[in-house]
Amino acid sequence: MPTDSLPVGKLPPDLLEGLLARLPTRGPQVVQGPGIGLDCAVVESSGRLLVFKSDPITFASDAIGWYAVQVNANDLATSGALPRWLLVTLLLPSDGARSLLDQISAQLQQACAELGVVVIGGHTEITYGLQRPILVGTMIGEVNREQLVTPGGAQPGDWLLLTKGLPIEATAILSREFPDRLTAPPSGLSATELETAQAYLRQPGLSVLPEAQIALRAGQVHAMHDPTEGGLYIALWELAAACQHTLWVDLAAAPVYPLGARICRKLGLDPLGAIASGALLLAAPPPAAHDIMSALAQAGIPCARIGLATDQPGPPVVRQGLSPTASLAPRPARDEIARLFDSIA
Repeated sequence: MPTDSLPVGKLPPDLLEGLLARLPTRGPQVVQGPGIGLDCAVVESSGRLLVFKSDPITFASDAIGWYAVQVNANDLATSGALPRWLLVTLLLPSDGARSLLDQISAQLQQACAELGVVVIGGHTEITYGLQRPILVGTMIGEVNREQLVTPGGAQPGDWLLLTKGLPIEATAILSREFPDRLTAPPSGLSATELETAQAYLRQPGLSVLPEAQIALRAGQVHAMHDPTEGGLYIALWELAAACQHTLWVDLAAAPVYPLGARICRKLGLDPLGAIASGALLLAAPPPAAHDIMSALAQAGIPCARIGLATDQPGPPVVRQGLSPTASLAPRPARDEIARLFDSIA
């Protein structure tokens, strides 16, 4: 790779920190600006808090309108906010643009209707040099100040909880983007298994809004985070950076869907490092964590305890054990899906 090039996926943390250091990121009404692990911006306006999130859909080419609404709403949900409004920037290749526009607008309409979100603007264009559509959504929500939750709120002694399992989004994307590779012998998926994996968008489902709201009603939540690019690995490192506490995690306790594990294995990917929207990472004190797990179970949403926030001295890291000498959890440079897409580019 040329020295001036970067691999597909998120910017490396050091480059992102350098970029943010050069930008004006603070202001009198800014409650939370950008930072590692801080997925939402929070601005005070007329005595209330507005929460903003912007996310592109780049890996998926199928159902990207539906994806865009879900992933942006997920990040708002982790702040305790209720999604309200959406701005959409849609860039289309010239070939097939009319059909793509019809398909994506129908997906946006359905997803917004399900969440009660109103599209308030954006931009559409036919863009030179594109081979596939790119959609960027910016979602805005509202939350009362006393109900705001941020990734920086995790405290020593908090249990780390993970809802549903891994990697829901990667399972859906891979099964839709690489069906031929996944059904090829040996050990290929059956037609029924492939269809089930493609339906992971809705079952177990990409949205974490229901479990976030259940958790907030059930007990005190100190922090929530949506495992997106980089999967659980990067979500944990981002949470540690945001709260400035070392996290202990038992990676073996993280639930992985057997079908998702099989798909990742078929493609040579690590399911814990693959994009994982659909699971929600929470930090809560033990008594509240018990109540949250009970409330989620009553709603039919699985939830597992996978670790603990600690007060160990030194820079915040993610360890696979409580000892200060325990090995660090993996910290991949990019998402497993990005690595796969890069290998076939």
